[in-house]
Amino acid sequence: MNSGNETDTVREAGKFRTADQDPTGAPVLLTRSEVPEEQTWDLSLIFPDLDAWEADLAKLEGMSAAVAAFRGRLGENAAVLADCVAEYEDFYRTAMHVGVYAHLYHDQDTAAEEGMRLYSRFGALMARLGSRLSFIQPELVAVGAERLRAFLAEEPRLATAARVLENVMRQAEYTLSEPEERLLARASEAIGAPATIFSQLNNADLKFGTVIDEDGNEIELTHGRYLQLITSSKREVRAGAFKATWEAYGALKNTLAASFAAQMKNDNMLAEIRGFESARARALFANEIPETVWENLVGAVRERLDLLHEYTAMSKRFLGLDDFYPYDLYPSLVKEVKLKYTFAEAIDLLSAALAPLGEEYITNLRRAADERWIDWAENRNKRSGAYSSGCYGTPPYILITWKGGLDDLYTLAHELGHSMHSYLTWEAQPLLCADYSIFLAEIASTTNEILLTEYLLATNEDPLVRLAVINHYLDGFKGTVFRQTQFAEFEHAMHKAEAEGTVLTADYLIKSYGDLNQEYYGPALTPCPEIGLEWSRIPHFYRAYYVYQYATGFSAATAFAKAILEEGAPAVERYLKFLRAGNSAPPVEVLRKAGVDMATPEPVRAALDVFEAYLKQFIELKEAQE
Repeated sequence: MNSGNETDTVREAGKFRTADQDPTGAPVLLTRSEVPEEQTWDLSLIFPDLDAWEADLAKLEGMSAAVAAFRGRLGENAAVLADCVAEYEDFYRTAMHVGVYAHLYHDQDTAAEEGMRLYSRFGALMARLGSRLSFIQPELVAVGAERLRAFLAEEPRLATAARVLENVMRQAEYTLSEPEERLLARASEAIGAPATIFSQLNNADLKFGTVIDEDGNEIELTHGRYLQLITSSKREVRAGAFKATWEAYGALKNTLAASFAAQMKNDNMLAEIRGFESARARALFANEIPETVWENLVGAVRERLDLLHEYTAMSKRFLGLDDFYPYDLYPSLVKEVKLKYTFAEAIDLLSAALAPLGEEYITNLRRAADERWIDWAENRNKRSGAYSSGCYGTPPYILITWKGGLDDLYTLAHELGHSMHSYLTWEAQPLLCADYSIFLAEIASTTNEILLTEYLLATNEDPLVRLAVINHYLDGFKGTVFRQTQFAEFEHAMHKAEAEGTVLTADYLIKSYGDLNQEYYGPALTPCPEIGLEWSRIPHFYRAYYVYQYATGFSAATAFAKAILEEGAPAVERYLKFLRAGNSAPPVEVLRKAGVDMATPEPVRAALDVFEAYLKQFIELKEAQE
């Protein structure tokens, strides 16, 4: 809310308009209460107020008891099982709404006690209720696949739960006894502690001090400002931000290493408890992904690391540097162009760029802005980064910190891709099929980015603008395909090392990461000890084997975007069916039906070929300008 105070600092379109500044003349970050309402998301679309949230939180106890009343009865007959599913759906829907509200409320100001209280209360309650309901899967396993299939054929009301029941049958081999499942469910909060500790350290407690910005002002360094400063054309600015950031993480390296190591231990422990050969096997099995998909990705990328080496050497050459440190990977190689957009301009531009996806898609995209599904303000203690979140029956909310640059435009396109994917899935699928696989989660977002790139190139003849857009594409590919595959290799190596008894000390993690980073970027990159700490700030390492899906998602998105632009309506129809498919079939099958076969390395190789073509085009354009 805007307090109306004339000394407020109001941020718009990537610039600060200030009447009140700190003694250095630099703008002061707003508190959450000072942010103009139109720049925030409208959580009243979930609950009108905290009292309504409290009321539904209180209902969960009784709703879970209604489900628990079916304990020992799931195998009686199809009608009893259908009644249990109906009660569970009511509980699940309400729990999701309560949980989504709590985490969004918390993330808008991670230091606010009320947000932390909501978030922790929900987490503690669900750990307890999850234990109460942990009987469901082992009891269904005990019913047996043959009888469950007979129930499905007999009772139409079970149709909405068919995929869930099929998955239960698939996981029977790895399901524990009821007492063991109940104990594991009770331990979920403790098992999740490493991620919780990291999140609090990273988002609330870690302070980076002050640095000098491009205008010579001494400013407070935050996560959001780091992402801006690291792209500065002034080397001393990005070097200062880089060194201050890693100095802060380095001061806590042993604590962060302990948190990271605990996560690796937990992942390996859970795999062993359930009888999987490895943490990777467990993580990929959960999403119905063959391990060969992961291996195909890493193999295909490693075949073409020469492209990343060439990109690094090219960047060093065009920046005119004798040495080339990791912070030199981020500034634009097109110094002459600085594209800026207001938030409203960005929505208009994206509506035009994504028009090939159809009128319905664009109408829903505009609703995201008009109905305040997007929280785009910058305020103190707001969670860093960007994401799309929500659940069945809520808007697909977006958190982003808008600064108005080309990167922000692409980030908004990316998160809108997630949100439109969620929205269309929630509209088309029943509740229990509406949570699409993580493996599919990054495809729609990246398809939007690629379509935006093609639109900007098609509508701009200015060679400098074209250079800027291609530069952004190359940088994005580097960060999404090469970098995320590097992350995937690192987390896999650390899971293996921990399983083999290696103690994951800070020094071991730093050396392992630094060596792999050098291998990926090649001889043009000057060795730098600070980059070895990069593992310590990556939140996705607290979600086992998540990061590789950014790279596979980019590859699938490349195939979709190419088909949409070349084939038109038939490809759009296939793509929209993909967006609406949700969890109605295994993810590799969903993609195959839409025309993309991720069971082979070919989509990854094709995406690498596109990168190579853009790299050559960029070099030619750049050399022509010099």
